[in-house]
Amino acid sequence: MKEILFIFICWSAFLTSNIMAQEKPTSTLDIRILESIAETRTGPQTQTFKVLSDINNYVQIAVPVGLLVAGAVNDDKAMRQNALYVASSTAVTALVNVGIKHLFKRSRPFKKYPNFIAVRTVGGYSFPSGHTSSAFATASALSRAYSKWYVVAPSLLWASSVGYSRMYLGVHFPSDVLAGALLGAGSSFALDGLKK
Repeated sequence: MKEILFIFICWSAFLTSNIMAQEKPTSTLDIRILESIAETRTGPQTQTFKVLSDINNYVQIAVPVGLLVAGAVNDDKAMRQNALYVASSTAVTALVNVGIKHLFKRSRPFKKYPNFIAVRTVGGYSFPSGHTSSAFATASALSRAYSKWYVVAPSLLWASSVGYSRMYLGVHFPSDVLAGALLGAGSSFALDGLKK
């Protein structure tokens, strides 16, 4: 069942990217949403979303390492196993994400729409959002391993904030973020057998 869910999520991402790859360079819902977000930018918000986006990669490492260290200190085999589950979910997501990016080669919003002003300009391809997929992989795996509200709520809030930050900064379309969230969550479901 988990494998079927993962295949479904990957297939949905494939179809979404196919549709997006065929769109014309006129205004679409994706760019209209980004323009709407850009109109509300403020200095403090911009700084907050830059920090969220920048520390995402550190969080992806800190969560499984923290679980591993706590599991070793407390001699808790289940916690060490869950550290492997979280790390594996994030690693598999990253590998699949890179493959999809190179398969579809979707341009970043500021490259496809030169009149759109991004807060940042970054290289690489846009679809799906790597920051979002890794954040949702970690958040979903952590939430599945420890299904208490005080783990689930902050985890999903974090992942959602990272996804929004990528749109706010103008480096990803909303469909990139949605596909990234599906990919990250799907990876954690597919690797569910690793958790304790």
